[in-house]
Amino acid sequence: MGPEPRSMRDRVIRDEIHRDILVPAHIARLIDTREFQRLRNIQQLATCHYVFPAATHNRFAHSLGAYHLATVLCNHLSDVQPGIISAEDAELVSIAALLHDIGHPPFSHLLESPKVFATFHSHEKWGQMMLESDETEIGSALREVLGTARTQRLFALFDGASECNGEVIAPFLKEIVSSQLDVDRMDYMIRDQANTGAQIGGFDSARVIRALRVDEKGHLFAKQWGLPAIEAYLVTRYHMYNQVYFHKVNQLTQEYLVRVLSRARVLAENGSLTLSNSLSSMLTSAELTVKEYARLTDADINSALLDWADHDDAVLAGYARRLVSRRDYHKSIRIGELSTKMMDVVIPRILPILEEAGYGESDIITASIRKKGYMPYAQGIKLEDGRDVVEHSPLIQSLVQQSVHALIFIPEDVRDHCEQVAREVIKPSQSSLASF
Repeated sequence: MGPEPRSMRDRVIRDEIHRDILVPAHIARLIDTREFQRLRNIQQLATCHYVFPAATHNRFAHSLGAYHLATVLCNHLSDVQPGIISAEDAELVSIAALLHDIGHPPFSHLLESPKVFATFHSHEKWGQMMLESDETEIGSALREVLGTARTQRLFALFDGASECNGEVIAPFLKEIVSSQLDVDRMDYMIRDQANTGAQIGGFDSARVIRALRVDEKGHLFAKQWGLPAIEAYLVTRYHMYNQVYFHKVNQLTQEYLVRVLSRARVLAENGSLTLSNSLSSMLTSAELTVKEYARLTDADINSALLDWADHDDAVLAGYARRLVSRRDYHKSIRIGELSTKMMDVVIPRILPILEEAGYGESDIITASIRKKGYMPYAQGIKLEDGRDVVEHSPLIQSLVQQSVHALIFIPEDVRDHCEQVAREVIKPSQSSLASF
């Protein structure tokens, strides 16, 4: 007999964060599908590379990292609480972590919007449709690897169901994949910090994992000695949101991208713009199929932006040109802790200034961190006495305060005048006015 085919072998994948990730041959069968390989072409942090140039890592590497951490955590729980999780369920949890991002659209969460997709579903729904389909490679591979009954149990685990076919699904199985302290968050924070270059301390994921246990009701909790590691995890999370995910230029470029695609849809529908097949499917098809969706990647949009930057339509070209050249950006009004309520007062007062300078209402761009991604910690991590970590830690208490603020972006040449008016409208007693 000849050598075993490469596709049938166990693998060791070298990862920049976790080093060696061990992948059994049957799990590699899931990875070697068009739909999973597509994640190589979906950036993890959307437009964040306009702020942090090295932040071009992808959902593919993150999904492998989540798979690895899920495997490590399940092995740890089996060691410290023998019998708490079967080998079959441990594998299902790891597969759930591997496939948790399979349904993401181009540019991840950013384009998960009916402003972009004529046929809109959440990424979870698209992922479910991909995995359930008989027409996708990942759907066929999943049933080949797991069989019908275990595939049903995997879907039930994704849904957070308490049982499947009469067999109990303990809540900690879902919590490993999706909770306030899950393998998804742990991997993306470590990976995003490394790739952005953000110097914010970090946390020891191995120690966090070692502190975790399962209580008598089937939920995850942490040993008391793990509190400092969890504090470091939540501090890292706090700083990543404030310094990276909610960076004002990141917020602005996200809005540019949504606006340029929304404008492209309008122009395509009135016959002023010819779209590629992929972008036509995304922007104008009211009956987008899962196979068509699974062909969409960041590359479809990036290549179009280069053409749109030279288009005759000033709105389309304006947004596209800003993205491909990274210049002429709108600037934020420098008022700290601007609330959405304050924003509603400020905008009518600054609009006449823009109009006098030849701009319009469309040149006022707003963003609110409340609607972007996961919010910072809001309870959900328990210690062994059953109380939330926030009740044990003054440090964590300081991180759960709601800090929702808004941003207003306007053309740079009117910013100083608009700021002066905004400061007159918003009294210092109502808002911190420190410039930044």
